[in-house]
Amino acid sequence: MGIKEIRLEELSPEKFIEDKVKEISSTVGNGLAINALSGGVDSSTVTILAHRALGDRLKTHFVSNGLMREKEPEYIVSLFQNLGVKVGLINAEETFFDALKGVTDPEEKREAITQAFYKDVFGKLVRESSAKYLLQGTNYTDVEETVAGVKRQHNILEQLGINPEEVYGYKVIEPLIQLRKSAIRKVAKALGLPEEIYNRLPFPGPALAARIIGEVTPERVAIVRKATRIVEEELHSIGAFQYLAILHSDKVTGLREDKRDYGMQIEVRCWDSKDAVTGSPTRLSYDILDRLAERITKEVAGVVSVTYNITPKPPSTIEAV
Repeated sequence: MGIKEIRLEELSPEKFIEDKVKEISSTVGNGLAINALSGGVDSSTVTILAHRALGDRLKTHFVSNGLMREKEPEYIVSLFQNLGVKVGLINAEETFFDALKGVTDPEEKREAITQAFYKDVFGKLVRESSAKYLLQGTNYTDVEETVAGVKRQHNILEQLGINPEEVYGYKVIEPLIQLRKSAIRKVAKALGLPEEIYNRLPFPGPALAARIIGEVTPERVAIVRKATRIVEEELHSIGAFQYLAILHSDKVTGLREDKRDYGMQIEVRCWDSKDAVTGSPTRLSYDILDRLAERITKEVAGVVSVTYNITPKPPSTIEAV
């Protein structure tokens, strides 16, 4: 791939931070840089690295795309402002849902999100600010899976032959591209990020669109968002690498109050993994599974079936789309 991985056992977080702060400062020079903060450990780590390097010359934005967890934009903006990082909140829900309208193919959905993010949203921000650089939290696994053809990660550009400067009008800086998730968590902790961030669950770049099989609409996002909240509440203390809810496209036959209820199906996934390269389904107790099924079918309107994925990665993947 042309990128040398820095393995967890080789990593000196303090030395890495020092090197990357100097690198970002040298690359941007006296200019401005735009930063894409999503609230995940990767983008949060890049935000603090770049803030140390650039100070007020870093313009950090959280893009509210309509695809995030409940109250996520307000939570992340407030948290980083308390850390001394001013964050601009960009409402781009209409842009993303317009781009996703009628799209059902997984790769086409990822491409639609890529174009909406880089061209429509950040392209406009770059033009308005005169910034020449975009910072983002691409990690080694993102590149590895994209190059191998496992799935197209929306943040992979140059590794696919896309020159962002020619296509979008700015250069992309990726300070974490040599690290996997476990190593990034060590860097985040060394940077002083709170545990609620550096130990946060991995969350996909396409957000809840990666957890909807079929078309992504505001109504379908609302369903998987509610199911996601329940899954995270019920599984947060079990120590798994990741856990999530997926909304399937086909409806299934159910029964409520002795009447047929033709409704939706939610699939729950929970993973044990170190680096997301391979993963094993967590062996949850039946009591936990029973509670998940009861809460989701009662609290998420229209859901009549809850299933649990028991297939390891490979051949499955951690996210569905």
